[in-house]
Amino acid sequence: MANPVLVEVLRGAVVESAHRGAVSVFDADGKPVWEIGDTTRPVFPRSAVKAIQALPLVESGAADAYGFGDRELALACASHSGEPAHVELAQAMLAKAGLDRTALECGAHWPSSHGATIALARAGGVPNPLHNNCSGKHSGFLCTCVHAGIAHGGYVKAGHALQEMVRDAMQSVTGATHDVDHCATDGCSIPTYAVPLRSFALGFARMATGRGFAPERAKAAKRLLSACMAEPFLVAGTGKADVALMQAAPGRIFVKTGAEAVYCAAVPELGLGIALKCDDGAGRASEVMIAAVLAKLLRSDEALAARLNELARPPVESRIGAKVGLLRPTAALI
Repeated sequence: MANPVLVEVLRGAVVESAHRGAVSVFDADGKPVWEIGDTTRPVFPRSAVKAIQALPLVESGAADAYGFGDRELALACASHSGEPAHVELAQAMLAKAGLDRTALECGAHWPSSHGATIALARAGGVPNPLHNNCSGKHSGFLCTCVHAGIAHGGYVKAGHALQEMVRDAMQSVTGATHDVDHCATDGCSIPTYAVPLRSFALGFARMATGRGFAPERAKAAKRLLSACMAEPFLVAGTGKADVALMQAAPGRIFVKTGAEAVYCAAVPELGLGIALKCDDGAGRASEVMIAAVLAKLLRSDEALAARLNELARPPVESRIGAKVGLLRPTAALI
């Protein structure tokens, strides 16, 4: 079935573009609370599930062995913008395990932060793997390998012991089989698996509540989500939607975006997990979708809902910064 239009883009009073998508909200007992569109279609979660992928870092004992606190754990779950604080912290994490940036197998790209890119270029520098938005996650992977005594060469490849730990965590948390027929390669070179959108919603409800987890996993999940909510800048960067959403309700909202317009989120006080995807891969639309979903779920807090609804209606601006339109959620999300 065709997913409904969930976001409209207005220029003046005219709808210029529209974005279709699907939304799934689950509780930790496996009950669908609210669903829109086809939530059974397999999707690649991309970076939206980094908090689940970071479970081995905590559960193996590596995080404690290297003295990692909220900052390091938040970066291990991050898609960061390559600002100096991100780069320096990833480097420090590697140093704790006796490694440096040459151990990273995520590749290099210019920072997504315009300011960080300009500063790097002006200094005559070039990007290295520490600037990769996934360098925190990969630093966590490498620390896990070193602590567990696993050879870290080729740690990004399917079948490597580290990636098997990650796959096992993903399967256990989401309840969905991550098999070779639905496996592809993510932008940072690790395996990514397409499973139903609703499985990710269930997984983040479990991450938020610990329900169905052994005590150690429940503790690790809470620790990771709490770290992200405590350090949202390290999860993303200056001006990013993830930061604005988590700062709107400190300690109450966890969100994480992924490439191709996927979002996963959790609202611990409600015991709910959220997963959504904009069909055409437009991040501008997925940001509107997640803000609108959160506003509806948290509508009993009128002040917070109002702030989230503001974030769900970002302006369209001209080249001189004049507001000439806006994005808005459709009635299906309100």
